[in-house]
Amino acid sequence: MEVRWTGVEPSKLGSPYAAFTLLLGVWSAQGLEMSVGKVPFLEAVNGSTVMLPCTYASCIGIKDLYFNWQYNDNGTMQKVCDAVIPTEDVEPDVKIFKERVEFIGKNHKNNISILIWNITFEDGGLYTCFGRNPKEKNKNHSAVFHLIVVDELRVVDNTLTIIIASAVGGAIAFLMAFMLLKNFTLFVLAKLEEKNKECLVSSSGIDNTENGLSGSKADSKPTPKKK
Repeated sequence: MEVRWTGVEPSKLGSPYAAFTLLLGVWSAQGLEMSVGKVPFLEAVNGSTVMLPCTYASCIGIKDLYFNWQYNDNGTMQKVCDAVIPTEDVEPDVKIFKERVEFIGKNHKNNISILIWNITFEDGGLYTCFGRNPKEKNKNHSAVFHLIVVDELRVVDNTLTIIIASAVGGAIAFLMAFMLLKNFTLFVLAKLEEKNKECLVSSSGIDNTENGLSGSKADSKPTPKKK
């Protein structure tokens, strides 16, 4: 079908193209997003039980969202579980393909996390949480979580931290003691200076009194007797 433009040339229709570009940008911003959290890895002890977190988000909502968990087994992707979520807050019927795996997200607040019981060294590796939303023209997204299985958790050496904290604490204590000693010394000196001033004033008053009496005695003359 041929589209004919009448009255206005297509090159002059800048507004529709700008609106289409803006609409395309908004559509992209509303795309499906899968997330495994801010820390996409976990170090766990052999034999423990771990949770692999995953949530989904979509600004325009979902309809028949398909999701799955996959395990990267030396380059071969093995499906762990999958399901279709009809709408938000509806618990899906999840199919499990790997032993010791339990779906615990139950789609509560878009949560599709899984649990692995009694992990072994073979369970360590990369797990991919994948989602596809038909409501967004089958737009899909995935996030990777790294599970590390160890014999025992490493003990973090806090010696340097303790030394630094002790040095800082000692410096602060020394500074406080210095300030207290300084204030006490200034207080004692102020009291001594005040006492010295009082002694000087008292001594000056006594000297003046004594000088005045001796002068009057020296200047006084006996009264002449009448004949």
